[in-house]
Amino acid sequence: MIWPNTALTRRLGIRYPIIQAPMAGGPGTPQLVAAASNAGGLGSLAGGYLQPERLRAAIAEVRALTDRPFAVNLTAVTPARSDPARIARAGELLAPYRAELGLPPEPPTPLPPPEFDEQMDVILESQIPVLSFVFGAPDAEHLALLRETGITIMATATHLLEAIVLEESGVDFIIAQGAEAGGHRGTFIGRPEQGLVGTMTLTPLLAKHVEVPIIAAGGIMDGRGIAAAQMLGAVGVQMGTAFLACPESGAHPAYKALLRQGSEISTLLSRVFTGRHGRVLRNRLVDELQTHEAEWPGFPLQLFLTHDLQRAAAERNLTDFMALWAGQGCHLCEDRPAGELIAQWAAQTMILLNGRECGEPSRRESAESAAPAVDSLPDPVGLI
Repeated sequence: MIWPNTALTRRLGIRYPIIQAPMAGGPGTPQLVAAASNAGGLGSLAGGYLQPERLRAAIAEVRALTDRPFAVNLTAVTPARSDPARIARAGELLAPYRAELGLPPEPPTPLPPPEFDEQMDVILESQIPVLSFVFGAPDAEHLALLRETGITIMATATHLLEAIVLEESGVDFIIAQGAEAGGHRGTFIGRPEQGLVGTMTLTPLLAKHVEVPIIAAGGIMDGRGIAAAQMLGAVGVQMGTAFLACPESGAHPAYKALLRQGSEISTLLSRVFTGRHGRVLRNRLVDELQTHEAEWPGFPLQLFLTHDLQRAAAERNLTDFMALWAGQGCHLCEDRPAGELIAQWAAQTMILLNGRECGEPSRRESAESAAPAVDSLPDPVGLI
């Protein structure tokens, strides 16, 4: 097997085993999803927060921009039950910031989250090519319906036990989300800190112990990371932070400007924006409320309590109050179109793994028909 010919590209009929990670809250626009797919990768639409009609409309918008395969991502988690005491406490903690932004003292009443069954109806009706999940996997009945429809199923694991559970559920691919990744942590078994395994450790660990093909995610920002992931046993990569600064990204301009000013110590995990741990760039809201992490309502109630605060901050260009989701590789972001980035990453990866530019005939293609054994490959440290 010679990159980019992997189990992922063969299954989905895409050119490169590069997935644009689903990014809710603005960055993951239909334009970005379509651009990634049109460039030969797999764009992903974040649908977890979307009510059924909005999800249907977003899928239609992507389809109007590309005829290539793309994915939709949903959350496989039971929403937290309403807790009046925690909601009231969140209101107290957020009140000073609301006043500073000229908002009413009381946050709006949390809206009911979208019904998973109704979201699934949209997915099945739309017959999208790929459905990915975070925070676990749905029940056997839903998975059976997806398989009957021919939809490829992906789910996220942050440690080995989660991967084993996902394999037993029958998913087609497992996304190994390393600790470096931006956005929500996908941990669904155990405490959040138990899922903070680095990508370089997690990828070969899962590849060794489960039969389901592994997709590496977290800290992968260019062809060096893609090549390293392949050497460690992954059949593809999922990249989110690397797309944040693209012109197709819906990230706020002030948000984009901060990315390349960051470093590996510029991010931390916080629950302040949604009620679940996620990696964000440090800002005033995160730093000042860090000691109250255990007091927030659960996911997604906290999201609804902070939504108008984040919107007001965006209108005023105040990054101190925005949810600046970002991974540890944020300083490597480039302000270039998604298609250009994917082409550049593919060329880098081909040189590192195959010793040739994209499109050039391989010296080995006529002699090799299968992937070499992992222990026969060069040391991946020499690639980065």
